Amino acid sequence: MGGGEFTMRVLQGISVAVVVALVPQALLGELFRALLPVFPAGATVIELVSLASSLMPVLIGVLVAMQFRLSQIQTAAVGIAATCGSGVAQVDPEGGFHLQGTGLVINTGITAALAVGVILLIGDRLRNYTILLLSTIVVVVAGGIGWVVTYPVVRVFTEWLGGLVNGATALQPVPMGIVLAMLFAVMIVSPVSTVGVATAIFMADVAAGTANLGVVAAGFGLLVAGWRVNGPATSLLHVLGSPKVQMANMFARPAAFAPMLCTAAVLGGLGGAVGVPGTAISAGFGISGLVGPLAALNDPGWGWTPGNLAVVALMFVVAPLALSIGFQLLFTRVLGWTRPEHYRLDFD
Repeated sequence: MGGGEFTMRVLQGISVAVVVALVPQALLGELFRALLPVFPAGATVIELVSLASSLMPVLIGVLVAMQFRLSQIQTAAVGIAATCGSGVAQVDPEGGFHLQGTGLVINTGITAALAVGVILLIGDRLRNYTILLLSTIVVVVAGGIGWVVTYPVVRVFTEWLGGLVNGATALQPVPMGIVLAMLFAVMIVSPVSTVGVATAIFMADVAAGTANLGVVAAGFGLLVAGWRVNGPATSLLHVLGSPKVQMANMFARPAAFAPMLCTAAVLGGLGGAVGVPGTAISAGFGISGLVGPLAALNDPGWGWTPGNLAVVALMFVVAPLALSIGFQLLFTRVLGWTRPEHYRLDFD
């Protein structure tokens, strides 16, 4: 197996795990947080989905192992090692461990890759002693390297990178908003996990908000572009689900993505100008489950005022829809770069 194929399998496992672990919190966390004043019992739902997100390192290890078709024992060992290297569990001075957040996604992936490498290196050499020794070796070697060696380095790097992105966006919200929106618009139709990237570098505030608007731009742009050939239900999937369903079409005809990039650039600039906030989780979900709008309205600096509701409606629905229609007409009827058939989806 070449290094490229090995890396792609690891990234694929991480992408699926991130979505599975974070979708419950994305869909329900912000919603029930907003409903707490009138529905206090929603705190239980928030606790459940928060716990689900903290289990993401285990899922990363398990799903990365599944990409390599490892056995049950091997898969479990990779899951444990990935959790050890994630940093999601910190030693409690009073005993036990304190579980909080999602850990470092990058280091979790590195540790999972190391664990898989150790398992592939061992192969069948342990024979009848596999059940006794394999998990111990993988956890101590791969988990130990992830915990002691790579975690401190990766933590410093990711915090620096996140601080750089968040700080640069705070200083120059409009140009950075344009860049982040376009970047996330591209990533949402690629194999790369937008949620994984956002959580990995701790995106927050306006940086997360404008990145989220890039995903929104891609969703509405693809809805408009393929409406005639895909019909209402399939077209709405790009907004209510994920634009990733267009991945094959975008790779086949990159020029067909130009209208969405233009929409993302304008929307990101506007979002930076008005200071649309977000969170690391909302940054990769767009408007699906109302994650982006709720994250903005629940931000401490915003709130559920009539003015903010109007801004959110404009930025997350009206503007992306209007811009998508305008740019699609430009690139289809005026420039002739795209046709509705370029966005056809067939799920049969």
